[in-house]
Amino acid sequence: MQRLHATYELETPLSLDSAASVIAGEQSSGTFLKVPGETDLLRERSGARVERITETSARTAPSLPCRIGADTYRRGEIEISWPFANLGASLPNLLATVAGNLFELSEVSALRLTDVSLPEDFAAAYPGPAFGQTGTLELAGVSGRPMIGTIIKPSVGLSPEETAELVRTLVEGGIDFIKDDELQANGPYCPFPDRVSKVMAVLNDHANRTGNKVMYAFNITDELDQMRRNADLVREAGGTCVMVSLFSLGLVGLSAMRRHCELPLHCHRNGWGIYSRSPDIGIDFRVWQKLWRLAGADHLHVNGIANKFTEPDEVVMENARLLNQPLAGSPGYQAMPVFSSGQTAVQMEATLNAIGHTNFIFCAGGGIMGHPGGVKGGVASLRQAAEASLSGMPIEVFARGHRELRDALAMFGDKQQPGSGS
Repeated sequence: MQRLHATYELETPLSLDSAASVIAGEQSSGTFLKVPGETDLLRERSGARVERITETSARTAPSLPCRIGADTYRRGEIEISWPFANLGASLPNLLATVAGNLFELSEVSALRLTDVSLPEDFAAAYPGPAFGQTGTLELAGVSGRPMIGTIIKPSVGLSPEETAELVRTLVEGGIDFIKDDELQANGPYCPFPDRVSKVMAVLNDHANRTGNKVMYAFNITDELDQMRRNADLVREAGGTCVMVSLFSLGLVGLSAMRRHCELPLHCHRNGWGIYSRSPDIGIDFRVWQKLWRLAGADHLHVNGIANKFTEPDEVVMENARLLNQPLAGSPGYQAMPVFSSGQTAVQMEATLNAIGHTNFIFCAGGGIMGHPGGVKGGVASLRQAAEASLSGMPIEVFARGHRELRDALAMFGDKQQPGSGS
């Protein structure tokens, strides 16, 4: 019988095995007392199983508010498994199983879901990214180097016409990828249909003149029916990408858009800090990225080296590398890592060295628009930084013959050395 497995970091005022048994019962066939119908045969067939318990530490105070008092709060890793037949190949019901009424149990003083292992049947039910890394690069006409991208800033406040003018500057500067900010959706000041019309006029004109269609990720996040209309509008206008906010959509919304949309899904994880910031409660990126990739995410944000948020560099790069790992027994679920948040030419070499391939989007805002040579100089500096790294030449040596990179290192080097985000 196929089973799915989940791993947790648990802290409890009870023994670890007692708390793990409570969690297993709560999330399968049990409740706070034995009820009629809960036979030994039913528990054997449908009950969750505690597979492993490893105690790691103890403390004298609870990490989170806890109704049960104790002299010692034990902490460790537990692994629980469920029969696949309990839920079938259903991502929303998977989430209810492994991350349902666990975190608020009185027997728990800290709990974090750190990993899931899924049966192969999930691969048959969820086809995963339609484009992923390879399809995105082909659509964008980029090979042998990272895609260089940026974000429309100011985030909100620009009209459709002003947005299009900024896009004109960016595409003439050699950019590969542009995205709406997640705050820019379909407000009265910048209506979605008008923004698509004005921006695509610029992109289509540029493509007709140069043969290069710059990828623009329009934020289609909205009610589901409206998102479908938004995606169709972008496709009909000649667009090549749409963006969604993952936690606003949920897994059901994302998989629905995967089935409907004919363009890459650029997936933004705004709100991520709710799940990631505390070591005592939440769900690891290792888990979320598996669910998002199964549901159809083509691109996934992972922050960046020396970013402006709280994730250290080693976590950022580990998260990026996860997007290449096989899922549910199938290798075909690779998603495109998107590096952003305070990125400049300074971080490019360390990013390439750490991830070990060029199949990613490197988004820089101030690193492009704040460059002394303007947008064109900023884009050139990022391409030159990538070229230096791929050639094996030290970036400082390469910069001697490349003014744009030299200017970027002089402007951003002291402020954003890799490791400063740790």
